[in-house]
Amino acid sequence: MADEKITYDIFPDGAGFYANCNGHHVGEITFVRVGADKMIIDYTAVAEKYRRASVGLNLVRCAADLARKQHRKVIPMCPFASAMFSRYSEFDDVRFLHTR
Repeated sequence: MADEKITYDIFPDGAGFYANCNGHHVGEITFVRVGADKMIIDYTAVAEKYRRASVGLNLVRCAADLARKQHRKVIPMCPFASAMFSRYSEFDDVRFLHTR
C-alpha cells in the first residue's frame, strides 16, 4: 500500500468526498448543508484495507476544509467524524458546539 496514491475528490453534487486509490473507490464522506452556516457530516465509510492509512481522517479533513471555505460550522453526526472531532483539536474552529 506504500506505493498506492490516494486522492480525494468532491462529489459532482458537492455533498461529499470520495477517496480513490489507483482508480478504485476506497472511501467516502457525506454531509448535508443546513441553512447558510452549518454542515452535518452524516456518513463516513472506508474500505477495510485502507482504515489504517488515515483515509477516514483525511476525508473528515476534506469536509472541514470545505466548511472553512464556506464559512460553515460542522455538526459531526456520524460516529467516526464525531470521534475525529473529539480527538483532534484541528477541527475546533469549525465545530458547531464545543464539547471539550
